[in-house]
Amino acid sequence: MQPRALHSLFLGVALALVLTFPVHALELVVHPGVAEKTLERKQARSLFSGRVNRWTDGSPVRVFVLPDDQELHQELAKQVLDIYPYQLRAAWERMRYTGMGQPPITVASEEEMRRRVAETPGAIGYVGKVQNHDKIRALPLR
Repeated sequence: MQPRALHSLFLGVALALVLTFPVHALELVVHPGVAEKTLERKQARSLFSGRVNRWTDGSPVRVFVLPDDQELHQELAKQVLDIYPYQLRAAWERMRYTGMGQPPITVASEEEMRRRVAETPGAIGYVGKVQNHDKIRALPLR
């Protein structure tokens, strides 16, 4: 195979891999006053689906999410919570219509997510990556 053809093949494979796998990380974030230092995947699923609405210290949880069509939200659902975004939305709608709770607050952007989580005690949300200047804290999954 000629070098030019080999180079084109390599670029094609590299592009396919980039398009197949997420290129950004996702971090769960909380208000700095939240006592938890880590979170199990099962706990994260319970918090984001609305089945659990209190932290272990008894303080209320306030969940923030991005719109369903945003890539970061889809990554949260599939990679972190291990469910499809439509399943998450269905759980929230059941909560709303049965009167069992309130669905998460949807924010328009990652920047709004950072701001709202930082200013809301008990808040949890997610961002691509926590920045040094953020007033939120990453909550690693264990």
